[in-house]
Amino acid sequence: EGESFAIIEALSREGSFPGAKLVTIDGIRAEFEDGWGLARSSNTSPAVVFRFEADGEAALARIQGVFREQFAAIAPNLKMPF
Repeated sequence: EGESFAIIEALSREGSFPGAKLVTIDGIRAEFEDGWGLARSSNTSPAVVFRFEADGEAALARIQGVFREQFAAIAPNLKMPF
C-alpha cells in the first residue's frame, strides 16, 4: 500500500531533472520552460498518478521521456501509463 509513496520519496531524493525547477509538495513536479510533469501517489488507490502539460507534442514527448527514464531507474517494474 505504501509502495507508491516510497517510490515518489525515492524519486525526490535520487531523481535527475536537468533544466527543470522541482516542486516536491504532494509528489514531484518538474517545471520546464515549455511544460511540466507531475508524479504523485494516489490517496485513494495504491498507484502513482502522472500529469503532463506542454507547449507542443515534441516537448510533451521529451518531458514524458525524462519521467520514464527516472522511474525506470527507481522502480523498473512500475508500469508506465504513457
